[in-house]
Amino acid sequence: MQENFLCGTSEITGCRFSIYPMTDRFVDVILSALKEVDTSKVWMETDDVSTCVRGRSIHVFDVVKAIYLEAAKHGDHVVFNGTFSNGCPGDTAGDAYLAENEEKANEKKSAGISQEVAVQFALYPMGIPGYMNVIMNQVELAKAQGTFTEGVHYASRLDGNAHDVFKTLEDAFESCKKSDSTHIVMTVNMSANSPSKKGAV
Repeated sequence: MQENFLCGTSEITGCRFSIYPMTDRFVDVILSALKEVDTSKVWMETDDVSTCVRGRSIHVFDVVKAIYLEAAKHGDHVVFNGTFSNGCPGDTAGDAYLAENEEKANEKKSAGISQEVAVQFALYPMGIPGYMNVIMNQVELAKAQGTFTEGVHYASRLDGNAHDVFKTLEDAFESCKKSDSTHIVMTVNMSANSPSKKGAV
């Protein structure tokens, strides 16, 4: 019997991401970051290409932020490339983690790491004709939070402390979830400790 895959039938939020430390110690940086973070409240799997985190949105963002901060805190240039998703009909492996409470497992430890970052992100609220209004509302949210820098081709740029920037990303994602869209996708490219000047290639 053919399965009926419908967007919006899963409450699971997921993020598939890769981290690229620009150092010959990249293996140690990545493995150390994964080891230092409490992932007990999410479903997580790492393979030779990327890491996937699933569960309640609040814990997915908590874990992803903590892993990136741990990787970047030593001063190496570290790039993050990730895709967040909510409402994907194929999500089932994280169901057991939806019952977790709202206490963030890594909030206290992450708060001790101060890191400036630059981000380009794009939102894709699927299944609604007025998607551009939803996207522009999140741009206004970023402006209000003081992290928005400028619009660029196919993305919006955010700059600032990682905690502020991740808050904007999470708030924008959560706001999109409250729209009529049944499947939200957000792509994020983040850079820390880059030797390049802002905006340079």
